[in-house]
Amino acid sequence: MARPLLIVNPQATAVTPQSADAVAAALGDVEVAWTDRPGHATELASGETEAVFVFAGDGGFNEVLNGVGAEVPVGFIPGGGSSVLPRALGLPREPVEAARQLADARQVGRTRRISVGRVNGRRFGFAAAVGFPAEIVRRVDELGRRDGRRPPDRTFALTLVRTLVERRGRLEPGVEVDGEPAAFALVANGDPYTYLARLPLRIAPEARFEAGLDLVAPRVVRPLAIPGLTTAALLGRRARDVVYRHDLDRVEIRSADPQPLQVDGEDIGDVTSAVFECERRALTVLV
Repeated sequence: MARPLLIVNPQATAVTPQSADAVAAALGDVEVAWTDRPGHATELASGETEAVFVFAGDGGFNEVLNGVGAEVPVGFIPGGGSSVLPRALGLPREPVEAARQLADARQVGRTRRISVGRVNGRRFGFAAAVGFPAEIVRRVDELGRRDGRRPPDRTFALTLVRTLVERRGRLEPGVEVDGEPAAFALVANGDPYTYLARLPLRIAPEARFEAGLDLVAPRVVRPLAIPGLTTAALLGRRARDVVYRHDLDRVEIRSADPQPLQVDGEDIGDVTSAVFECERRALTVLV
């Protein structure tokens, strides 16, 4: 069996040659592989190895979980601006400290078996969305990346506010969930759904990594409803006039017109049908 592999994405926000060396030293005896193209982390993770560590952002984590086998322990080391998955799994934001904890977890066999989501064949670790939230991801990507790195969280927040202002705070039904119209749909594999800097957004507070998928879909969005939706996300409560589904194995979201789809913060194109499925106990993570 090959020694543990450390996959490093050089484009992630917190990744530098120096930080990668420090993470590798904290992990111990690992083989280091740097990614150099989209999909490279998936290829690397699919090889035979004792364990996989990945020092990257959420996009790199997503690539790895689309390649790694169910029995291979995986350690996610925060290297991005948000790094939602390792933070939601309880790891610290500081990369070297996270690497130390993961090295200890591997040594003593401390693992957690979790579910992953899949939409139209693409796996995701913590969240996906159809419609407006995915459009925000796309708009941020269209702003470009400085030195190949994605803009910070505040850019997402500003883009969200600007887009709502453009639409005068109104989002009409654009998708259907089990025949129910909704403005957009969010699908969560765990809680929190995402982070805004240090602030967790608990849009699907009942979601658990060991369970099925949770769906949250506001039926319509009006200016007067926005404070209530925001408060619910911050406090982890159910908002009014929202379609909720808990612990799902499968759900299909349809739309008459093409809608953007994102998984783990990555834009994967437009769809008129998104079939979400839960793969239970599909991933072994070091914690």
